[in-house]
Amino acid sequence: MIHLGCAGWSLSRDYAEAFPGPGSHLQRYANVLNAVEINSSFYRPHRPATYARWAESVPAGFRFAVKVPRTITHERRLVDCAGELDGFLAQCKELGERLGVLLVQLPPSLVFEAQVVERFFLALRSQYDGALAVEPRHASWLAADGLLKDMRVAQVAADPPRFGVDEAPKGWPGLAYWRLHGSPRIYFSEYPQEWLRDLAGRLKECERNGCETWCIFDNTAAGAALGNALSVRQLIGSGADSAAWP
Repeated sequence: MIHLGCAGWSLSRDYAEAFPGPGSHLQRYANVLNAVEINSSFYRPHRPATYARWAESVPAGFRFAVKVPRTITHERRLVDCAGELDGFLAQCKELGERLGVLLVQLPPSLVFEAQVVERFFLALRSQYDGALAVEPRHASWLAADGLLKDMRVAQVAADPPRFGVDEAPKGWPGLAYWRLHGSPRIYFSEYPQEWLRDLAGRLKECERNGCETWCIFDNTAAGAALGNALSVRQLIGSGADSAAWP
């Protein structure tokens, strides 16, 4: 299955007609795309009941990726954050089986330190056994590949890339997670059709290889993400398992 969606489920006026029907934005979104990334969890906690309500409002095959809070990644910098981690996991686990991936996005200044990273992921793994992805933004993380494989943590494929080789998935090979921020203007630019066609081919190749495959468009500032996700859905639809879509 290819999990395809956007960072957030806001429906802009330009694409509202592609998400017909009654219901909330999330319900309409989930009837067309089969995954979403919750970025708001990075900035503030959500009540467990909120996660439970979100889970109840989407089809059975829909999946959420949830971004780990910045208090853990940017303020604590993965150190001495047991309390914050416990609280976050207690909240987002209310998604139940619809919790697809936890995403750990790191600040650009966070240098790879093997002992710190291993200690953090061991603590996380002691409470969470599901899919896990990290988006580092410092070149020192080139040395992290072996440790990430041991921890079953995928390294995000990012566009635009931050340090040369992070445009392709790395780390644990059981999960491939693309985060597409828009290029050349980050968060704004729309990807051209030719680029999306090449991306669709890479997604389908991962799927054929038995890899859990995620593709999230984060170029949401001017609404381009929805259009790009819809284009990729069309490009992969004919070759994807029909169970991948609501």
